[in-house]
Amino acid sequence: MCGIVGYCGNGNVSEFLPACLKRLDYRGYDSFGFSVLSNGDHKILKRVGKLDYFAEKIQSGNIGIAHTRWATHGKVSEKNAHPHLSCDKRIAVVHNGIIENHSSLRRALERKGHFFSSETDTEVVPHLIEAFLCEGKGFREAVTLACNHLEGNFALLILDKKSNQLCGAKNGSPLVVGLGNEGIFFASDPIGFIDYAGKAIFLGDGEIAFVKMEGNSEIEIFGFNGEKKAAKKAVKINLRRWQAEKNGFKHFMLKEIFEQPECIESCTAGRIKNSLPVLEELEGFNGKIKKTERIVIVACGTSLHAGMIAEFLIEKLWKVPVKVECASEFRYRCPVIGKNCLVVAISQSGETADTLAALREAKRRGAQTMAIVNVEGSTIARESGAAICTKAGPEIGVASTKAFTTQIAVLLLFALYGAVQRKTASKEEIKLIVLELKKVPVKMREIFEKKNKIKFIAKVNSKYSNFLFLGRGIDYFVALEGALKLKEISYVNAWGMPAAEMKHGTIALIDKNFPAVFVGASGALLEKLRGNIQEVKARSGKVISIINECDSETAKLCNEFFCIPKTHELVSPLLSIIPLQLFAYYVADEMGREIDKPRNLAKSVTVE
Repeated sequence: MCGIVGYCGNGNVSEFLPACLKRLDYRGYDSFGFSVLSNGDHKILKRVGKLDYFAEKIQSGNIGIAHTRWATHGKVSEKNAHPHLSCDKRIAVVHNGIIENHSSLRRALERKGHFFSSETDTEVVPHLIEAFLCEGKGFREAVTLACNHLEGNFALLILDKKSNQLCGAKNGSPLVVGLGNEGIFFASDPIGFIDYAGKAIFLGDGEIAFVKMEGNSEIEIFGFNGEKKAAKKAVKINLRRWQAEKNGFKHFMLKEIFEQPECIESCTAGRIKNSLPVLEELEGFNGKIKKTERIVIVACGTSLHAGMIAEFLIEKLWKVPVKVECASEFRYRCPVIGKNCLVVAISQSGETADTLAALREAKRRGAQTMAIVNVEGSTIARESGAAICTKAGPEIGVASTKAFTTQIAVLLLFALYGAVQRKTASKEEIKLIVLELKKVPVKMREIFEKKNKIKFIAKVNSKYSNFLFLGRGIDYFVALEGALKLKEISYVNAWGMPAAEMKHGTIALIDKNFPAVFVGASGALLEKLRGNIQEVKARSGKVISIINECDSETAKLCNEFFCIPKTHELVSPLLSIIPLQLFAYYVADEMGREIDKPRNLAKSVTVE
């Protein structure tokens, strides 16, 4: 959600901080701010709005912090924008996450005479540090004590003008340290300092990294218990600058839709040998796969829809029960899991707060754990028993596209791999599916060649305020994702549901102004799907369908249709989602929406 960056070095923050913060503006925000130490004082600049329209020059200096805020506590205003200061103006803080016990902390600090100038939960942090400093503690000890008093998920950057120090503290929310030629950087995502640092240190929960401006900046890491940690190994950042640029496309989302063939090639490279799946990440995990009696998948949003597709794939190929759960609800009941239950966490960022909490609850209850992530070294990847990276590359658009298809590809490989280990499907069947998976990039490019037809369908239907997305079998899960894409970026009311479920209430809404989008590209249950289409048409509803190229009978029933190349049923979601992504994009573009940064949404959801 919020983006945070910091810099300490020999360069000028006026060059680094705005550029780093701009790299993170995909995360979603409504205000931003900077604090720079200059001439022994904090120079604060805070504004409501987007960095795109920011032309002011921030103060020069060698050390500073910056923030993009996605409002949680308090309305959107300059007063509530970060950074926040202590009463004595010594400490400045930016924050990603939520301080859950902020109300009780605020009351206690107010009784001690602290004055608060914002409505935010964040402002308790600088005042809390100030309180410990007033007791005679040093900066490091005061920060450590403050962190131990905070409840919730948080990533903090804290700037002390007296000691000329910058530190970053992590507990749940992401925080990465970048090591560059011109100094040390902090960011909530390595993409923030991609232009300036080639290596990174991923902080763990309960760790604080301190940097002091004394000649060459050096970093020391301490735990919340006050003990100094051993030096952490820096890892190379496997990102390229061009991956974070639009490269001629109007929006990042469109670029990322068109990158999907290459992403699938990257995702499957080295993972297929002799037409069979090979997952080196699961070496040493095979015994657990063979003993698995039940699988629970935890995820949120688009990743949840990928998990629903995985449920279909794994039950068909493994012959074990699979349950998909909203990660946000998983730990608030009593999930029945044990040592022979495998819990699979799916998260693009690997930092999704709800999914991480669900993963930790699963571990606490003794389950085996595995993760599907797009960010190597992320918290969910590190804390899982095994992790498979989707290799989609950085995804800047808030509405997920290539992350979704690479998740499906990895989950299909995982389902096939497990079927080989468990001997629950024939090698001939597995090889047939793998062969179709290898053809996906070519078939995706065939769909892109017909993009103008999707653009036309989107244009003529952009006048409608409501859509129903319907499918049966595996197509139902694709319909859910198609509805989510449309509502995310166009703000149009879009529902996804099983086609047969429509007549249990929702059919009452169907009329000439409520189009239904049917997904039938898998080729399964087509006769039943055609019956559902007839039900819509009988009520003067408009029908748009995504079908495979051999299905001329369904095409005759539709007002508009788009054909995808025929493929295996279990592979079909990788193709049928493409026209739905493009449909959502072109509708939103026709409506003039801010597609890459839709209102109220954030890319990486690191709060509950």
